[in-house]
Amino acid sequence: MDAKTVRAYCLSRRKAEETFPFGPDTAVFKVGGKMFALMGTDGSPHVSLKCNPDWADTLRQSYAAITPGYHLNKFHWNTVDASDPDLSDDLVRELIDHSYRLVVKGLTRKVRAEIDGDG
Repeated sequence: MDAKTVRAYCLSRRKAEETFPFGPDTAVFKVGGKMFALMGTDGSPHVSLKCNPDWADTLRQSYAAITPGYHLNKFHWNTVDASDPDLSDDLVRELIDHSYRLVVKGLTRKVRAEIDGDG
């Protein structure tokens, strides 16, 4: 999966927004004001995603293209080379969705209701 497709998929998540709090070279994708994905704007297909710690470790052991989060908490974040042929597009989408769901789950009930359209 290329960087443009990763970006589009992140933005297709409900109420996702792209921000640049670290400057124009790093896109940060947020939901409810919280980060669920981060990637450079240089066209690189590397995306950092939040992940359940147990699954994060399993993924790192299974795929060379998945490494501890670059400049992030290595316990909760992975950096994924989405263009690696060992990673299917379905797996990359699943990892993005997993990160998104983890972040939404940690939001307040009121914010979750707004994201779900109930608020």
